[in-house]
Amino acid sequence: MIQLALPNLLFSALLISFLAVTPWKIAGSQETNQRALGDQIASDKPNVLFIFLDDFGWRDCGFMGSDYYETPHLDQLAREGMIFTNAYSAAANCAPARASLLSGQYSPRHEIYNVGTARRGKPQHGKLMHVAGTDTLSPQIKTWAHQIRQAGYKTALMGKWHLSNDPIPYGFDVNVAGSHSGSPPRGYFPPHPNVPGLPEPKKDEYLTDRLTDEAMAFIKQNNKQPWMLYLSHFAVHTPLQGRADLVAKYQAKPKGTLHDHAVMAAMIESVDEGVGKLIDTLKQTKQREKTVIIFSSDNGGYGPATSMRPLRGYKGTYYEGGIREPFFVNWPGVVSAGTSNDTPIINVDLYPTLCAITGAALPENQILDGVNLLPLLRGEEAALKDRSLFWHFPAYLQSYQRSDEQRDPLFRSRPCGIIRHGKWKLHEYFEDGELELYDLQNDVSEVNNLAAVKPEKAAELHEMLLAWREATHAPVPTTPNPNYSESAEAEAIEKINRKGKR
Repeated sequence: MIQLALPNLLFSALLISFLAVTPWKIAGSQETNQRALGDQIASDKPNVLFIFLDDFGWRDCGFMGSDYYETPHLDQLAREGMIFTNAYSAAANCAPARASLLSGQYSPRHEIYNVGTARRGKPQHGKLMHVAGTDTLSPQIKTWAHQIRQAGYKTALMGKWHLSNDPIPYGFDVNVAGSHSGSPPRGYFPPHPNVPGLPEPKKDEYLTDRLTDEAMAFIKQNNKQPWMLYLSHFAVHTPLQGRADLVAKYQAKPKGTLHDHAVMAAMIESVDEGVGKLIDTLKQTKQREKTVIIFSSDNGGYGPATSMRPLRGYKGTYYEGGIREPFFVNWPGVVSAGTSNDTPIINVDLYPTLCAITGAALPENQILDGVNLLPLLRGEEAALKDRSLFWHFPAYLQSYQRSDEQRDPLFRSRPCGIIRHGKWKLHEYFEDGELELYDLQNDVSEVNNLAAVKPEKAAELHEMLLAWREATHAPVPTTPNPNYSESAEAEAIEKINRKGKR
């Protein structure tokens, strides 16, 4: 990869402020190039199959190094396309990650900061009042589904939506199973009460398999027109439930060093089986060569059942394991097979990229925070200039029953802001103002906090983060929590620490 020089601090702050407050179509210097590339590719109107998993970790598939889970169909697609090794979600848990994905905006713009708006964790823990935000994506925001549908595509959402009661007003022609629910109603087996677009299933039908069947039917029914299918599986979100035959298979399989959870493995294989069926359907209907396949996940893996090591953290933390995602693009004739890319990208980039792929127009008078990845997909490595990525979490997210790989035992994350610029990543925690600085090139596990060793670099990134927050009007919690008890919090932390030493 080409290494670009970091801009000086003043220029960075001014540039960040300008980009943050200006609509992407004006601020992005790639506007002209995007439209030209989009017009060129849209002449053939490629179909788009976007497979998006839930709580699927950075290493939860074979092509990213799992030594236990089996994903042969995903692995083959990845080998035949481009794998991004530094791909990120814009949030560490479900709802804000999906809001950023659909809107193309960082969380201060859409104001979905957490799952729900209530305070998470015990009331006496945590010094600050959280910023509640909202739990519904504003219908005034035009999603990429809106834009793609206007470009002549049939659009469908199948699976998890989580951003409102109904995805149809957000640009989708078809909704199968999408609602405000963040997990499958009553689990992965029947009955599934009040699930849109799913009549009463067959006895013992597995939800992941059913969504695959619905996706196959959609592909067959729309082979005469361009389509965009957002296959947003509930898998592998809790409850952890797998098909009995697959669970038995993994219970009999030797455990890996990295992964060993039989039910999680079964859930992952069901997804992968479905991917194989979808590829067969595309081939049978002679649509494979004109279909772009994108694969990723919404946040880090589920901590009690999987591992992202050597990354630190998991779902809900803003260490790498909570936000770095598996990501590949398979596009016959455009993306070279067997390629990988270590450019840092983030899920807000999907909006302008999908518009470029489909020839859809960018929305009028709507800020987009992402950039078009099409030049990278075409092998033009220098096309994407060095830039910063940002995260903003003004809330609390309580811990799992495990407490390692996070900053403290009580919360996966406390209110914080994060910036990645080049190889450097800075965490700022709002309760105490502490900074953590990591060199991801040499310390991807975020073990060595260099804030005190490299104070100039920490200050540089902090100023960039502050400028971005000011430009995006990001709310920072400052109101003291009236229920906070320092002694109760200290006692709870000590209790967990004692238990962990046994």
